Amino acid sequence: MEAPLDVLVVGAGPTGLALAAQLRANGTKFRIIDRSLDRVHESRALAIQPRTLEALAGFGVTDELIARGNPAMQLRMHLPGRVVRLPLFDIGLADTPYPFLLFLSQAETESVLSQYLTDRGVTIERGTELVGMEQKDSYVRCRLRGDGGREETAAAQYVVGCDGAHSGVRTQAGIGFEGYAYPQTFLLADLEADGLEPGAVHTYMTGAGMLFFFPLGSPATWRMLAMRPPDAPDAEVTLPLLQEITRRYVPERLILRDAVWMTDFRLHNRGAARYRAGRCFLAGDAAHIHSPAGAQGMNTGIQDALNLGWKLALVCRSAAPEELLETYEVERAPVGRTVRRFTDRAFTVGTSSNALIRLARTRLAPRLAPLALRASGPRGRVFRTVSELGIHYRRSPASVAGSPPPRTGPRAGDRLPDLPRGLQARTAPPGWHLMLSGPPPLWPDERLTPLLEGRADLVAVHRLGGQSPWAGAVQGLVRPDGYLGYVARGADLGGLRTYLDHWLPIGNR
Repeated sequence: MEAPLDVLVVGAGPTGLALAAQLRANGTKFRIIDRSLDRVHESRALAIQPRTLEALAGFGVTDELIARGNPAMQLRMHLPGRVVRLPLFDIGLADTPYPFLLFLSQAETESVLSQYLTDRGVTIERGTELVGMEQKDSYVRCRLRGDGGREETAAAQYVVGCDGAHSGVRTQAGIGFEGYAYPQTFLLADLEADGLEPGAVHTYMTGAGMLFFFPLGSPATWRMLAMRPPDAPDAEVTLPLLQEITRRYVPERLILRDAVWMTDFRLHNRGAARYRAGRCFLAGDAAHIHSPAGAQGMNTGIQDALNLGWKLALVCRSAAPEELLETYEVERAPVGRTVRRFTDRAFTVGTSSNALIRLARTRLAPRLAPLALRASGPRGRVFRTVSELGIHYRRSPASVAGSPPPRTGPRAGDRLPDLPRGLQARTAPPGWHLMLSGPPPLWPDERLTPLLEGRADLVAVHRLGGQSPWAGAVQGLVRPDGYLGYVARGADLGGLRTYLDHWLPIGNR
């Protein structure tokens, strides 16, 4: 058996690919495997949230994602007797360079991330499955089976399960997957639909449930998502069945044709009992699954990966204490629980057969929706939640508010906003970034050199002057994932030194 890898990434969907991209950017020794012989070519996940676009910008892939997708989508809510037209993400997003929901199929997202890795010499080992693992004191012994049945043994300091809802890593690590299945069956298809206004998401709210048409472009113009009516035959999904369901849900006549992919499925709401067991971690669908309401699933998984990846990279190169890995579950498990609650409530409103909820969906919604959509405050808060820009880690042990804290601006644990414009671009390269606000003479090299000695390759310094999200003299240390680890007002660097000595100790390498 060769010397242990730093990390074995199991699963090469969006979560595993994002984790691999971050490990590659940090020079970590890893392998990425996937039991499937090829990446997905169906649309599956359909949208990338603003926060995910921010988080991926450091790899230089965000512009390519935007070029392939549609950032100018509109929503059409077809209510009984009227159609409500609503722009997606038109307010509440002034502090991001990506103030929109990007519609792009998962197949395209995986293509872009896969190409990023290939261009940098990373081999995605498809047709390779993790069939067994045994945790030792300092590594995990993994048994891998490749295409054709050939087996090998590999060792890795850490294993990350990005292998979906039926995660083998989760099962072999003995981590429970708690939750429930929804009773409804859903139908999914990529097809053509004559009679729909192009360039918009269409949703039909009825007593029987909800029907969606999402514009795709490729591999077909539309993605259809519908709940199978209770009296519909529980049989193979066919185009006539989809047409009949559309006739029930849609008052105008739509003609469905040329389906390139059709399937049915059940939805679950489940979460891992733990995100870590010893040297094994879970991310993405291996850690949490839920309804597709709000386009949260793939985005949450990618952000799981980008929270974990830099921590693994630093610990594996002995630049940070192993304690840093304990913050992964502390920070991401609450996010997973929040997403599960949010999507469950939205799903229940849209699908419940309860008489009161059906009344609200079919009678009250048509009257109240136009009023609610004109209220900029509530709409802005909803958009910030759905866009995932509001996620923070203020309660994490790796988020420390210095004394005194700033009076205004982002706090420890918050994401660094892109205000003033271009601030995020300065912190996009791998590593930590020390943002120094206030007059440059406050921050001479002779004061900073002792602080950064032994850490110069880990921390970049930026003197912001007045082009800062804070007023006056402030120190803000931005983590590699774009969140603030430490923030303090004033020019005293004692608190910052304490923070760095704890999380980036000199002499630990």
